[in-house]
Amino acid sequence: MSEIEKGRILKINVLRFDPNDPSNLPHMQTFEIEEAYGMTLYIVLNMIREHHDNSLMFDFVCRAGICGSCSMLVNGRPTLACRTLTSKLGQNITLAPLPLFKLIKDLSIYTGEWMRGLNERLETWIHDKEQELHIDKLEERMEPALADEIYELDRCIECGCCVAGCGTIQMRPNFVGAVGLNKIARYHLDPRDKRGDEDYYELIGDEDGVFGCMTLLGCEDVCPKDLPLQSKIAYLRRMMVKTALNN
Repeated sequence: MSEIEKGRILKINVLRFDPNDPSNLPHMQTFEIEEAYGMTLYIVLNMIREHHDNSLMFDFVCRAGICGSCSMLVNGRPTLACRTLTSKLGQNITLAPLPLFKLIKDLSIYTGEWMRGLNERLETWIHDKEQELHIDKLEERMEPALADEIYELDRCIECGCCVAGCGTIQMRPNFVGAVGLNKIARYHLDPRDKRGDEDYYELIGDEDGVFGCMTLLGCEDVCPKDLPLQSKIAYLRRMMVKTALNN
């Protein structure tokens, strides 16, 4: 009989803290949960809130690894709770909120403020003067292979795992991170975006952009969507060097 069939007693250590309560201090709280077959950390957290402590805060929406809401540190590693099977972990599991983002309470963080600022900074939308002037026109035909390559980068769910796993951003807070560079690569590939290489160079051609990456591969290691982040960063570096030399 396997350990799962016997029903392990999991010890879930959760970092608790309410930044809006002056009397509250960060502390660890341990809950014991009997493991069931196919159990995920999402199920564990709901069981804690339902049967042990209904004040525990964490985020979730889709339960399918699409919304990115349940991102957190699991034994120090950024990941999604809804996609993490307890059977892949030891009996003692430590949960903490992702660093760098605004903490709401316990495991609940606000990634939206950081992501919105990044999108505004990098102007992550299609730049087309005719479109901006509301001139009607047919969209140019796109080769299926290119559409697939763009779609691959569009699968980013802005969960923040790559940001939390980035060593560079710990030392350089203005670094755009893999999520920002992924967005730039996506729009540079898109023929509907009429910006030139010089425009992109202005956005990411410095140490807060593509040249700041130390290539530690932390972002790609923890990306829950397995995006080719490092290959796109290398692609952007080649593009930026070429642009700098031409100028």
